[in-house]
Amino acid sequence: MATLSFSSPPSFAGDNSGALTSATILRFPPNFVRQLSTKARRNCSNIGVAQIVAAAWSDRSARPSHTGGGCRARGATSHAAAASAAASATAAAEVGAIPNAKLAQPSAAALAERTLLGSDASLSVHAGERLGRRIATDAITTPVVNTSAYWFSSSQELIDFKEGRHASFEYGRYGNPTTEALEKKMSALEKAESTVFVASGMYASVAMLSTLVPAGGHIVTTTDLYRKTRIYMETELPKRGITMTVIKPADMNALQDALDKNNVSLFFTETPTNPFLRCIDIELVSNMCHSKGALLCIDSTFASPINQKALPLGADIVVHSATKYIAGHNDVIGGCISGRDELVSKVRIYHHVVGGVLNPNASYLILRGMKTLHLRVQCQNNTALRMAQFLEEHPKIARVYYPGLPSHPEHHIAKSQMTGFGGVVSFEVNGDFDSTRKFIDSVKIPYHAPSFGGCESIIDQPAIMSYWDSKEQRDIYGIKDNLIRFSVGVEDFEDLKNDIVQALDKI
Repeated sequence: MATLSFSSPPSFAGDNSGALTSATILRFPPNFVRQLSTKARRNCSNIGVAQIVAAAWSDRSARPSHTGGGCRARGATSHAAAASAAASATAAAEVGAIPNAKLAQPSAAALAERTLLGSDASLSVHAGERLGRRIATDAITTPVVNTSAYWFSSSQELIDFKEGRHASFEYGRYGNPTTEALEKKMSALEKAESTVFVASGMYASVAMLSTLVPAGGHIVTTTDLYRKTRIYMETELPKRGITMTVIKPADMNALQDALDKNNVSLFFTETPTNPFLRCIDIELVSNMCHSKGALLCIDSTFASPINQKALPLGADIVVHSATKYIAGHNDVIGGCISGRDELVSKVRIYHHVVGGVLNPNASYLILRGMKTLHLRVQCQNNTALRMAQFLEEHPKIARVYYPGLPSHPEHHIAKSQMTGFGGVVSFEVNGDFDSTRKFIDSVKIPYHAPSFGGCESIIDQPAIMSYWDSKEQRDIYGIKDNLIRFSVGVEDFEDLKNDIVQALDKI
């Protein structure tokens, strides 16, 4: 039986043996690791302190004995080694190792651990982890692997890893099992060869542009675009000698002219766009770009991979703000780049150097959100279409922007390349800045906030939320004072409609 000595005696409730003096020896059952940690190992990768603290008291029949000396662990007997080996073999049969698991000789590892770790302090830090770590789980959900680095059992294993013969990870910035599972899921949804997840949607765009557009290159983009993306293009790309042509979203003549007059590296566009939900014919523009040797990058955030798959239509790269529909719960920020492995690998190398890493806990939240992605998006598609149809008929609404409406200028394009039209409806009220603000302040269910695509409905007035600092920019890009962007959540349509009606009645 393994023993541990303590320089200060613990106190036992109901113990009538008298005061414990000097150092106290606590006796551990030979299979205490097995007894406590089987369930823990099934559900998490860290047993650690709980394993040590609780297991000692499982054999209450073994009375503490007294001895002198410091805080040290005594060697396990052969009986303990045999029991430990049997328990480890049973555990191995019960659970399966996930990819990149470290498999060691269980009995040898158990013996070495008890010999090496000579104090509670060391046991609390390393027990169950330092020697012969086995990342094993039969949990339904993917575990969160919270680590900054990964260890190798020998120099040869490290060399094998470096030369591609051993599958593992090296450093948290270069990869994580939880994030890897997320990337594989996204690749499957987008029909991509590869995906890299990063810390935000904005960083996804920056990493993609920094990697795929060479110094001195030329890009084409559209007037209707997330403002921060445009600011980055206007202020940062010129520092690398990159020039830019800006066209209206559906102006194919302007695109062709830009391709003919410039050595275009990449055409970057959202579809649908923000905030007017304009749609670009992906197959058409991909053919136009490829004929001139240019890449096509589609920001598909407003569509989600449920409603639109840009890669099979000819896009080279797809970026998303995973904060929106993909995660879907307004509780995590992330972004991703999907596409051909040849291109994504270049972005991944840049990402490994620069940073912008997605935390594994954020990866877990996005993974969890994606399990209901199709259900949420289908609900939001239906509610948004009904809301757009209702608003278009309301006398206090001047105009509705929604690709699912026949009145939308690219409705025919949306129908041909989308399976649903998304959960965002933009519209202009019949009124000025103040009446529009009053309408926003009168709604009760939607949150007055930025972002979109989550379970909760969100509404905002872009003239305030996104362009308050620049009246000139509002005029250039058509952001009127009475414009509203409404992201419907998964609430009941009638409840949302009634709330919108009562708010309109106040203006």
